Amino acid sequence: MSDVKQAAATKGNVTEVFKTFLKLGLTSFGGPIAHIGYFRKEIIERQGWVSESQFSQLLAICQFIPGPASSQLGFSLGLLRAGWLGAIAAFIAFTLPSVVMLLAFAFALPALDGHIGESAIHGLKLVACAVVADAVLSMSKKLCPDTYRQSLAVLAACVLLLMGSVWAQILLVCGGAIAGMVCCREPAQAGDSHTQVNYGKRLGLVLLAMFLFLLLALGLVSDEEGLYSVAQAFYNAGAMVFGGGHVVLPLLEDSVVATGWVSKESFLAGYGAAQAIPGPMFAFSAYLGAIIPTEHGSWLVALVALTFMFLPGFLLVAAVLPLWQAISVNPIAVNAIAGVNAVVVGILGAALYDPILTAGITSGTDLAIALVALGMLTIWRISSLYVVVWCLCASVLSALL
Repeated sequence: MSDVKQAAATKGNVTEVFKTFLKLGLTSFGGPIAHIGYFRKEIIERQGWVSESQFSQLLAICQFIPGPASSQLGFSLGLLRAGWLGAIAAFIAFTLPSVVMLLAFAFALPALDGHIGESAIHGLKLVACAVVADAVLSMSKKLCPDTYRQSLAVLAACVLLLMGSVWAQILLVCGGAIAGMVCCREPAQAGDSHTQVNYGKRLGLVLLAMFLFLLLALGLVSDEEGLYSVAQAFYNAGAMVFGGGHVVLPLLEDSVVATGWVSKESFLAGYGAAQAIPGPMFAFSAYLGAIIPTEHGSWLVALVALTFMFLPGFLLVAAVLPLWQAISVNPIAVNAIAGVNAVVVGILGAALYDPILTAGITSGTDLAIALVALGMLTIWRISSLYVVVWCLCASVLSALL
């Protein structure tokens, strides 16, 4: 039995999950697409919790449903590894550093030297370039082994680059499933390829009902300045956004700026701070909650905003997982999954160009820094933490010289 199979077959513990995702929460710069690369490097290559097939299936699920895709992926990986406590530990460990750093960074931002601060932020974008490129190269080798699936990946990347919308991603995932059913002929999957959770479809349906109940019940709240209205605003934003990350910003702006809770200047300042921190973009909700004026303490409002921002996405992914477990053993579903996996590689490839490379590579120096970082990951197998240090130092030094 391979190391990956052996590790995937062995359940972990909550402490192990917490430590792993705390490391990811402290080092995963670059937004949700880059997080996929960090997760893959740590969870599959370094620790072997799941197989490549399991990881790609979880990724496809999280991209297909509303919510913060990278946080949903982490929640799901924690759930598979150590049950419900593992899922909660993964969420807390991955999110807490970004919440703390975002609030601290927002207060410290005026005191930072503008040129040095901008160079450091740019260095973090170069980290994302290397991490995502590594993920695309590695996943393409394993998930696109034949000409047909390689063609699907290229086609998906082209469509997404031309259309550039979240709905295009959803249509591509559906199209990949259909193309897989028609043309892919995958053998029956081994047991280590299934995404197995320790609860059944009945609980999944209960979780789905909870998602819908909260969506309807919070819509009836009329308290304009209390915690209920904060919960409503952030739950609705989390429940209605596909793609996560930057896609949620217009919804949040409509919820907190248009209502007069937060000034546009404060909103944009927090958004700028969110670009420089690791971890999920949805942690921006804690910053907004902390500055919303209510009769309650700012930390309590921040906690409510953060919780209800993430809650709908977690309820949905937990509801879908047991259903996915039931259908993924079907031969037709296996072929559909193969097609979806190929499309996921194309989607990630398109994201590597826009917004990762377009925002990160602005000169030959940037390209050289990113290439060295890619070599550190793919050739010398150096920890991503050192890659972050390299890109930060090289970017700041090149700006000073």
